[in-house]
Amino acid sequence: MSHILSAVAWPYANGPRHIGHVAGFGVPSDVFSRYMRMRGHDVLMVSGTDEHGTPIMVQAEAEGLSPQELADKNNRIIVEDLVALGLSYDLFTRTTTVNHEEVVQELFRICRDNGYMVVQEMSVAIDPETGNTLPDRYIEGTCPLCGADGARGDQCDACGKQLDPQDLINPVSKVSGKTPEFKITEHYFLDLPALADSLGTWLDEVEETGKWRPNVISFSKHLLDDVRPRAMSRDISWGIPIPGWEDQPNKRLYVWFDAVIGYLSAAIEWARRREAAGKGSADDWRQWWNNPEALSYYFMGKDNIVFHSQIWPAELLAYNGKGSRGGNAGVFGELNLPTQVVSSEFLTMESRKFSSSKGVVIYVRDMLERYQADALRYFIAIAGPETADSDFTWEEFVRRTNSELVAGWGNLVSRAGAMIAKNFGEIPPASELEDVDRELLAQIEAGFDTVGTLIEEHHQRAAITEIMRLVGETNAYVSATEPFKLKAPEERERLGTVLNTLIQAVSDLNIMMSVFLPHSANAIDAILGGAGDIAPMPQIVEVTDLDNGKAYPIISGDYTNVRPWEHTPVVVGTPIAKPKPVFTKLDTSIIAEELERLGIGG
Repeated sequence: MSHILSAVAWPYANGPRHIGHVAGFGVPSDVFSRYMRMRGHDVLMVSGTDEHGTPIMVQAEAEGLSPQELADKNNRIIVEDLVALGLSYDLFTRTTTVNHEEVVQELFRICRDNGYMVVQEMSVAIDPETGNTLPDRYIEGTCPLCGADGARGDQCDACGKQLDPQDLINPVSKVSGKTPEFKITEHYFLDLPALADSLGTWLDEVEETGKWRPNVISFSKHLLDDVRPRAMSRDISWGIPIPGWEDQPNKRLYVWFDAVIGYLSAAIEWARRREAAGKGSADDWRQWWNNPEALSYYFMGKDNIVFHSQIWPAELLAYNGKGSRGGNAGVFGELNLPTQVVSSEFLTMESRKFSSSKGVVIYVRDMLERYQADALRYFIAIAGPETADSDFTWEEFVRRTNSELVAGWGNLVSRAGAMIAKNFGEIPPASELEDVDRELLAQIEAGFDTVGTLIEEHHQRAAITEIMRLVGETNAYVSATEPFKLKAPEERERLGTVLNTLIQAVSDLNIMMSVFLPHSANAIDAILGGAGDIAPMPQIVEVTDLDNGKAYPIISGDYTNVRPWEHTPVVVGTPIAKPKPVFTKLDTSIIAEELERLGIGG
């Protein structure tokens, strides 16, 4: 079995996350990680809140808080929301730990000493109203290359080209709406041209595997058409100090330089915490980072592709000394490049782009306070932005919840449990199977390979669609065998066989469904007479920083005792009580209510 790193995009801590965010990084990474654990792989799923940069300072000032206070507040909100959604992190931490700072500075020093961090002058944008440095993404204007409006200071989404803020036509500060002022200052640049050949070779190799999503590989290779040095420091007081420039407190490492290193620092923190708890060694992280046989999968939305298929691999190559200037790796040893960058497209809402400022948004917390977590997970899995933008509408959310989750899967579970409870009170034995019984069981058993392969290849929409097809086949089996009509004493043996076949199908389907819908899978497991722990769940753990004692919450969990991804025979004689509904049917009136909340009702 393999060591699998699930590297999940770091949610930014300038505010709560909305459902569009978790559609990109959250649910897809959790489905994959849960499945890989069930297949026996050694999975390490890590992430945390990204807490540095100008946007944090801007929001903190608006709320009358210090940047650290704002980060603390939103870190806890995000942690609570992701646990409520059931995301099974081995460690979800944050970028304001001492551990993270030290790991980031180590990578910077070696990249610099290997010759891939060079000092150059650059024009810096200043907001004339606030006097603060503006991050590239806080400047918008017209793209000088394709003429599209709304291009950001770092990139034009329309043509995919990297930009510099001063190149924009009619640039405007998103903070004040005024034209930014530019001044020349010195900064460290990651010398991407010196790493371009190695990046190109790596991208050619991963393209040959045929496993990357076409939108990701094509975009990533397109980036090499216009490769140039990229600034990795900023004129800002909130961030990680730059080694060698400690005498310049208003210069810090670029938030995106430090954020992607979080995948490594989180793995190191995870191992250090295990050692402190007497459960392992502080070097255990190396099994995922130095082992050439280990596999690493990075989950995010498409706006982060550039940082994960160019900037982060370039940092790793520079640290490893694998660019045109050579060099040697530091104390962390030669670090693995991503096996695959799994990027989702964008989720829109009622045909509009998510916008917190415009009120076109629903935050994860608000969603989970009103609706079941698995209803949201189901919608994301079956209708989310896997390889193309998709639209969340309240009408479609209600329809899928009621007609698929409630009437399809939930009703099947209720029918099976109710008939067994009424007629036997326990799982009955099966006598001789008929063709109709064997055909259903064969289909369900084959589903493990079909569904598993689809998940492994990141076709999650197709995977859950196949599970729902098998749910439909099982419902059709009930209609064909009509167990509710088998009432005569001489039919009791046949009734037992049909219900045994039915509960076996439901049990196996629940194993498959558990990676997508862990909350309801545990409830269904309890209905089937199990312990209700088929899908291990994450938990919030209050900890202190390993190096300075500052308190903060992390997400962790024990996922070692998982159900294998395979057909598992039910146990005859297991008591079955009349079940309660697992899923909540939604009144269609909520559609108008939710649209009114968005201010787009009609």
